[in-house]
Amino acid sequence: MVTEPNNWGRFGPDDQRGTLNLLTPATVLAALASAATGQVISLAMPLRGATSSSAPTTVPHLRGRPLPQHFMSVDGGDYAAGTRPVGAGLRMADDAVIVTCHGTTTHMDALCHMWSGEEIYNGHPAARVRSYGAARCGIETVGGVVARAVLFDVPRHLGLDHLPVDLRVSGDLLREICDDVRPGDVAVVRTGWPLVWDSSPEDYWSGQPGLSADAGRWLASRDVAMVASDNAAIGGLNARQLADEGLEDDLHMILLWRHGIHLAEMLWLEELAAACAGRTGGDFVFVAAPLKIEGGTGSPINPLAIL
Repeated sequence: MVTEPNNWGRFGPDDQRGTLNLLTPATVLAALASAATGQVISLAMPLRGATSSSAPTTVPHLRGRPLPQHFMSVDGGDYAAGTRPVGAGLRMADDAVIVTCHGTTTHMDALCHMWSGEEIYNGHPAARVRSYGAARCGIETVGGVVARAVLFDVPRHLGLDHLPVDLRVSGDLLREICDDVRPGDVAVVRTGWPLVWDSSPEDYWSGQPGLSADAGRWLASRDVAMVASDNAAIGGLNARQLADEGLEDDLHMILLWRHGIHLAEMLWLEELAAACAGRTGGDFVFVAAPLKIEGGTGSPINPLAIL
């Protein structure tokens, strides 16, 4: 059972959505006022999959994770080889995509993704997370996320292209960048770390900068609905691609498990950062919807920023 301050029971004993409950119709309508120009920017990295090329390795990912696979069940080459048209000259291509989202692509974590002991968020039994999926707190409970968002562009604030590998962003630094964080907001944190991939995948795998435990607790105290970042784990990683913090200070434990705050990881934030650099105010409308994978511990997403 979790002991430090948390949101267990706050939204009822059967709750499976955590702080997404703060996104009431009134909150969503108020969030839409954050859009001023109507510019829409995708915050997703591309899904590149293949069975016989290096395409997947051109996108940042954690070492050792199964890469996306993209298969064509029928394509133009089949017709060139003599496959019959569907009918009256009609031809088509069919594809299938296999994606393991954690560590390989822009995705959202469900509240059943990580826990400690015998209970996931809100005291639901961890034994209900089975090989066929989670019976509680699966990604299908999310629905859609439409919220006011705040960009914490940490590298730009510090005059850097990207953060150093060992930097852990403090709550004080987040507060210094933007203290106007409201209940139901999405906190979007830029580290710039995906830029490292193009120069050296080995450097990308040498660790990652991220939030400190103090920053996670500060965001939780502000009642954010969601935390999103361009790194792979919200918190920092070491060269073994693991968190150095213990269970008390692990960002997934603080945010997902204790406070029911959904996480989105491996976003692409460079265009958003450039657009926001010339704006007055760092808030915008954030929109994301995971696939309705019943019992899923996560899902690929294509988050949108509406400025």
